[in-house]
Amino acid sequence: MILVGIGSNLAAPGRNSPLATARAAVAGLPSVGVAVVERSRWYLSAPVPPSAQPWYVNAVAAVATALDPDALLAALQALEARFARRRGLPNAARTLDLDLLDYEGRRVDTARLALPHPRLHERRFVLAPLAEIAPGWVHSTLSVSATELLARLPPGQPIRVLGDVAPA
Repeated sequence: MILVGIGSNLAAPGRNSPLATARAAVAGLPSVGVAVVERSRWYLSAPVPPSAQPWYVNAVAAVATALDPDALLAALQALEARFARRRGLPNAARTLDLDLLDYEGRRVDTARLALPHPRLHERRFVLAPLAEIAPGWVHSTLSVSATELLARLPPGQPIRVLGDVAPA
């Protein structure tokens, strides 16, 4: 299974909301060689770490592609750039964030790519949508399912199901 995290807390140019940005990004995945097999519902989540920036719209998609992990990461970053993603300070507000969470259980640790994503097991905004579409997915280094990882999270990291309704 190949998993991609989708996030946005700023509207991209030409979009009226982070949700519109995230929806358009999902629709744009085929243009970079990525087919969406399944997508979670949309979630609205507080920034991690906590800050005054706007809340995020998040989802997780199971995808299919002929691209290898490095090429897939490059394709995701190219799509982010089309949505005016600017890389600057870590954890800054952004128009679009496409994270390669897992690629068929592979373990990769290079300067450019870490798989599974190094912080996915700590983040409710990843684990809630991931557990929705793949509850039995198992973290390749922790040997724990998405459902169990979600249950183990300490309180905090506010999140709610958004469905397909625009955030207030």
